[in-house]
Amino acid sequence: MATLILVRHGRSTANTSGLLAGRTPGVALDERGAAQAAALPARLAGIPLAAAVSSPLQRCRQTLQPLLEARPGLPLHVEERVDECDYGDWSGRKLAELAGEPLMEVVQAHASAASFPGGESLRAMQSRAVEAVRDWNARIDAEHGEDAVYVLCSHGDIIKSLVADALGLHLDLFQRIHVDPCSLTVIRYTRLRPFLVRLGDTGDLDALIPRENAGTGGAAEVGGGAGAP
Repeated sequence: MATLILVRHGRSTANTSGLLAGRTPGVALDERGAAQAAALPARLAGIPLAAAVSSPLQRCRQTLQPLLEARPGLPLHVEERVDECDYGDWSGRKLAELAGEPLMEVVQAHASAASFPGGESLRAMQSRAVEAVRDWNARIDAEHGEDAVYVLCSHGDIIKSLVADALGLHLDLFQRIHVDPCSLTVIRYTRLRPFLVRLGDTGDLDALIPRENAGTGGAAEVGGGAGAP
């Protein structure tokens, strides 16, 4: 079956502002995010790609644009089911403010029970994303053969939930997974099981450099965070 390269969108203006963007319109890549996107074609230069699939949101389409320009024949497909989680009333709010909400503890420790007010549940988010990937795997296999590779650009929580599914992890454990902006996560699907080949690969170790006030007390960054400074 197909090999899937998951790309988290480049760093966005919401990431650097500490906002939970969700599906808020007008959230674009910041300067660093644009540079991350510009580097993507070189990172994937040796890999034949059958297709590119994207969340409908601006920051994902901007991330894939340099790759599409470098490969004029690469088809782009917009997939609604890999859109960002619908955080409902939480969308556009400061993460620092949301940290005090009682629901945040549920999001961190019991994700399968978390449902955002006016939005969707994390359970529903994972279900639609997994269904989309299964459908795209079948389509890519049918059109390009079982050794084909395709790229899909989406969001932090979507990618984490897909990795959890591939590893057979309960959704309650998905906050143990971390993916930086414009990182590459690769899952090779087979008839019997998926294989996680890469996780959150950025090509550098900058995220490991200690920095002031970086302690989170073990809490995961909802929405994915801004990556290394």
